Amino acid sequence: MNKWDLSYFFANDEEFEKALEGLNDYLPKLSSYKGQLSDEAKLKEYLLLSDELETKLYKVYQYAHLKSDLNKKNVENASKMSKVTMFLALLGQTTSFESPEILSLGKKKVTEFIDNNPEFEAYRFLMEKLFRGNKHVLKEREEKLLSYYSPVMREGSELYSKLAVADGKVKTVKLSNGEKVAVTQGNWRSLIADVPTAADRKKVFEAIFGAYEENKNTYAEIYNLVMKSEMASVQARNYSSILESHLFGNNIPTTVFTNLVDVAGKHNKSVKKYYKLRKKYLGLKSHYSYDRFLQLAHSDKKYSYEEGKELFFKSIENTPADFQAKAREVLRDGFVDVYEQDGKRSGAYSSSVSDSHPFILLNYTDTLDDVFTLAHEAGHSMHSLYSQEAQPAKLQHYTIFVAEIASTFNEHMLLDYLIKSGNTTKSEKIMLLQKAIDEILSTFYRQTLFANYEYTVSKMVEENKPINHEILSGIMVDLYKQYYGIDITKEKVKQYVWAYIPHMFYTPFYVYQYATSFAASFALYSAVKENKPNAFENYINLLKSGGSKYPMEQARLAGIDFNKKETFMAVVRRLDELVKILEETLAEEE
Repeated sequence: MNKWDLSYFFANDEEFEKALEGLNDYLPKLSSYKGQLSDEAKLKEYLLLSDELETKLYKVYQYAHLKSDLNKKNVENASKMSKVTMFLALLGQTTSFESPEILSLGKKKVTEFIDNNPEFEAYRFLMEKLFRGNKHVLKEREEKLLSYYSPVMREGSELYSKLAVADGKVKTVKLSNGEKVAVTQGNWRSLIADVPTAADRKKVFEAIFGAYEENKNTYAEIYNLVMKSEMASVQARNYSSILESHLFGNNIPTTVFTNLVDVAGKHNKSVKKYYKLRKKYLGLKSHYSYDRFLQLAHSDKKYSYEEGKELFFKSIENTPADFQAKAREVLRDGFVDVYEQDGKRSGAYSSSVSDSHPFILLNYTDTLDDVFTLAHEAGHSMHSLYSQEAQPAKLQHYTIFVAEIASTFNEHMLLDYLIKSGNTTKSEKIMLLQKAIDEILSTFYRQTLFANYEYTVSKMVEENKPINHEILSGIMVDLYKQYYGIDITKEKVKQYVWAYIPHMFYTPFYVYQYATSFAASFALYSAVKENKPNAFENYINLLKSGGSKYPMEQARLAGIDFNKKETFMAVVRRLDELVKILEETLAEEE
């Protein structure tokens, strides 16, 4: 089938609508507990009612969210998601009394309540987080006022989605050989790797990025709205900075972020060396950013979705049986939507809610990159299954900070399997080396570059400096020179890459966590490869810990210390090693 079977949640839209309507019955019930949470019996009733609602809400949200992503152009699907979003806003307004009232009880009394009522043990860590963040929780009246603005605060991401996806138009370009091809978000990278000439590559690239140039003022204003919303939240909740507001909840020191940016920003000698090697070996007059999709060694080999799955399954044959079983389970038919279609959200992801099977979205085009994407998203879903297996519903949601560990761990295994699976030709060795290097560049350096961009813009916003497309593009131009040694102004539309990255608009200060997770997964995988005692067990225990601890503690228990720059320098040294091997391999005679 290779399509999602959303009947897992509801048999049809009518059942969904009925369930959504039923959620409204909980609002007056929850509201009736206002001013009564100091009574232990009432607090128990309130928490049980909240849990009951949450279980039903997860299903409603997931159904609407997934259906919307299948076709962003479908108005009915968008309406379903809007209804859920509006309910969430109403729920926030209705329960705005909750945190202030619980905080007024005092940490000692709440801890004693949990001690005396073991059925609420799952709340212990959540309450610890609540009291830690007490200084950022406002009085009841203030919390209620802020809740009224929550839909407005999310409007920036909604506007971006409408402009970039719902109103996006597929462009057709004519290649130098006379062929006409439709360029989409799902195929443009593979097209660039396959088209006949440099001029064709430029056409394909501009067919995608031209839309961001054409709407540069609108995208800049949308981003301005996102950042102003961020700043409003910072000021309302008394954070010291936008960065701190995103790190505080997970108890992550700002030095973790600044250490990452410092290491990647300064130690990129091999990044620039790699691009020079590519330019020379490919015989290019100029190496543009989109030329990174050109293969140093060519193969016409395609990998069907079924073949991609089998490669992934073979790559994990030496892992415990339970790990393999979970890999097959998450890729079971009905839980993966495989191929691109008109209106479908671009990219790939795994989405899961408590005590429910995860769903994977792909835009599979039969490339080797797609095989790695399959393994990557399977890692996220497997993480969810391990978390569900070991944690109660309240503690199953792992943080973004550790989310990318499982996904990139799978990629490391797949890469090693492909390298070691038999006698490789020179071309195959070059292709795999390129894959390994490109993974480090895209996951560690590129994501840190974007994080650096967000950090730079956030500081400007905090200083009340103006934000427009020229300023945003100028920051990107400087960063590409710093990280890659590339002048992207020569590419006409590349400077608008800030508008191309949806995470900037949907989830600010998200992308740096790709890099931290990559560093952690690399360290954990290295320990497994070196057969260190309990290495794989430590890794699985991290996955099983779900959201039961702060992410820095989860990583530390698995042997990773993000306070040390050395954690990030290990990735730098790995890149140095791979680029050196590639240089030697390229120089070898056939």
